[in-house]
Amino acid sequence: MQRLDSAGIGIGFYGNSETSDGVSQLSSALQHANHTLSTIDDLVLETVERLGEAVRTELTTLEEVLSERVELVAATRGARRQAEAAAQHLQGLAFWQGVSLSPVQVAEDVTFVEEYRWLAYVLLLLLVLLVCLFTLLGLAKQSKWLVVVMTAMSLLVLVLSWGSMGLEAATAVGLSDFCSNPDTYVLNLTQEETGISSDILNYYFLCNQAVSNPFQQRLTLSQRALASIHSQLQGLEREASPQFPAAQKPLLSLEETLNVTERSFHQLVALLHCRSLHKDYGSALRGLCEDALEGLLFLMLFSLLSAGALATTLCSLPRAWALFPPSDDYDDTDDDDPFNPQESKRFVQWQSSI
Repeated sequence: MQRLDSAGIGIGFYGNSETSDGVSQLSSALQHANHTLSTIDDLVLETVERLGEAVRTELTTLEEVLSERVELVAATRGARRQAEAAAQHLQGLAFWQGVSLSPVQVAEDVTFVEEYRWLAYVLLLLLVLLVCLFTLLGLAKQSKWLVVVMTAMSLLVLVLSWGSMGLEAATAVGLSDFCSNPDTYVLNLTQEETGISSDILNYYFLCNQAVSNPFQQRLTLSQRALASIHSQLQGLEREASPQFPAAQKPLLSLEETLNVTERSFHQLVALLHCRSLHKDYGSALRGLCEDALEGLLFLMLFSLLSAGALATTLCSLPRAWALFPPSDDYDDTDDDDPFNPQESKRFVQWQSSI
């Protein structure tokens, strides 16, 4: 019985650790996904603001400087239109902007619940271990009061073990159903909570060749607009710089802005690809459906073994009680005490022999 209980405690500690590892992996994946989504929103916002600032300042100044040449003003206005078009296309790439659902908030809530779950199971495991040890101590010392206390504690822990096993079984069944087809459930739930189109969610959750990039058209149009701006600026630099020295400064500033914008654009292209977010999604599923589910199964086995061991203990303690020697009311009296009945009897025998 004690070997069974000890094995159950070891299995319980392992299962508790595995469950905690799975939940930690889920939380880390959610935090990394939140970082990716936030970076996309920030890059889009910075790029759009940068292009808008270029339109309001450098391009406006350039039009004023080149006002004497109609063809150069037309080229400058063409660059302005392309910059405004690029900014409009880029704004549609921040698909998570304004969404109330925050992955980092979900991660914090999951971590908060997991901390208390882990602590509760550690306390339960320690309680089972203490009941086991003190029961052995009571039997070894043949202490009736300790056996009585441990009998009551065994009954309490037995109820807790059966309750935890029921909770673990319900959670394991629900998690198994979820893991059998997680994509559909997660997609529907995310669409309901965020309002994002199914094309975007399918692209990131599935990430295969059958699903096209929903941002490809916007990315292509933005790239073409930036390339057109670059070409027009090169033409203006060739034509306007020799005749209008004052145009040199805004042209150089526009060239620098365009280079920074192109670098941000390439970062956006990489971030908007489904690889990064789909990797986080897969990591979260592995944490739930592998480590956490395995840990739950081991915790169920722990609850079953501890409940069986405790039930056996409750059945065997009354029999052990019956084998205890009867208590002697005079066990604690001193042999040299003159009021000890045994000592008085020996004293009488000694007097009669004199």
